[in-house]
Amino acid sequence: MTVIVVGAGIAGLTAAWHLLASGTPPTDITVLESSNRVGGKLALAEVAGSRLDVGAESMLAVRPEAPELVREVGLGDALTTPATTSASVWSRDRLWPLPTGTLMGVPADPEAVRGLLTDEEVDRLRDERPWPVELSGDVAVGEYLAARLGDAVVDRLVEPLLGGVYAAQARQLSMAASVPALHTAALRGESMLGAAQAAAAARAGTRAGAGAFCGIVGGLGRLPEQLQDSLRAAGVRIETGVTVRELARTQAGWRLTCGPVPSPSVHEATSVILAVPPPSAGRLLAGVAPAAAATMAGIEVASMAVITLAVDRRALDAAGHVLPGSGFLVPATDARTIKASTFSSNKWSWVGDLRDDVVFLRASVGRAGEVAPLQVSDEELVDVAVREVGQAVGFPLAPVVDSHVQRWGGGLPQYAVGHLERIAAVEAAIEGVPGLEVCGAAYRGVGIPAVIASARAAADRLQASRSSEERSVP
Repeated sequence: MTVIVVGAGIAGLTAAWHLLASGTPPTDITVLESSNRVGGKLALAEVAGSRLDVGAESMLAVRPEAPELVREVGLGDALTTPATTSASVWSRDRLWPLPTGTLMGVPADPEAVRGLLTDEEVDRLRDERPWPVELSGDVAVGEYLAARLGDAVVDRLVEPLLGGVYAAQARQLSMAASVPALHTAALRGESMLGAAQAAAAARAGTRAGAGAFCGIVGGLGRLPEQLQDSLRAAGVRIETGVTVRELARTQAGWRLTCGPVPSPSVHEATSVILAVPPPSAGRLLAGVAPAAAATMAGIEVASMAVITLAVDRRALDAAGHVLPGSGFLVPATDARTIKASTFSSNKWSWVGDLRDDVVFLRASVGRAGEVAPLQVSDEELVDVAVREVGQAVGFPLAPVVDSHVQRWGGGLPQYAVGHLERIAAVEAAIEGVPGLEVCGAAYRGVGIPAVIASARAAADRLQASRSSEERSVP
């Protein structure tokens, strides 16, 4: 079996790694990536002379897939947890502590959000109301929670948290796909506050003292770099700057047409794994699985930008200014440009130790359906980040000694209501096409552990189908 993996984000690299580590690895593995680097939304860049994450900077530790992969590639000693998880919500012109006992914004204790929510809004939250009809399928998480708990908890808690993960609008986001624990409780007709309380109790009982998130000393961007080195050392070919334009069946397997139309190049393999965003997946599947292609092409994607700032630490100290906690979230209802800020030097000890004269922080911009905030220059994005972070913390930021803007165009797939049913149909259609698999953030989770799980499952299915074919040969 020869395999071509299209896409060298964490999904594609993991799929290649998992194939290589299987009991009977393919004889030949090639990874093709259209950009000039591997890693996808995991990336490092130099800011003020130090390498920092300019994409994802943390991952769930309560799922095993990401820490397992980190250890497999030899970075286990670099796993780390946040130095602080004390985050805030910037709302109504001040920072409010983000309650720790929430289930994607639904508080286990309504009293914990008093202040962030008015007394009247807390009373409405306590007055949990039934959904008007028996719920039997998917529903928009914001719509459902607003009807049961009130608009305020959605606008000032659920929306900011979901916006940070999905860059999504809560009232359009699939509850089944984004918050399955709440959806399961909703299908049973149970209390949403009760579901949050049960989740808080479970976390306290099973992971006492353990953090929900983890990172890597030196940045998550080290993971794809290490995967690339390990794969190449094992004989896997990784080619960057190669755009796959067409995928077609052949008698022996697959033909991939790459490069510019005037001078195309061709790659052939017995099997293919597509680890690319929805628009690319839709285009490549059009000739081999039209129904799946139409569904993938219909998945909307959101764009965002990460602005990293290096601030003069001595000026902050001289003014007696301290950045509080790990950062803050911003509700869309407050009409700010930034949607969140992370005080990286506070959150990660390794970042705080990089330089004694600089404090690193970052802000993010971009929600689904928002275009205007991203249609400005990098300089304007830096200016708005400096201004709004200063407004949030209550003092102007010290002189910025360096900055970096990373734009992620179309980087986040949107899980609209009914997403899981559509993905099940895509997977069923792909199952009928021998030697073809798909994986990535568009399917069953956008977080790093979910993407790793998706890639491993695709590799396992490919191996299983190949083994089945070999057993059927007399």
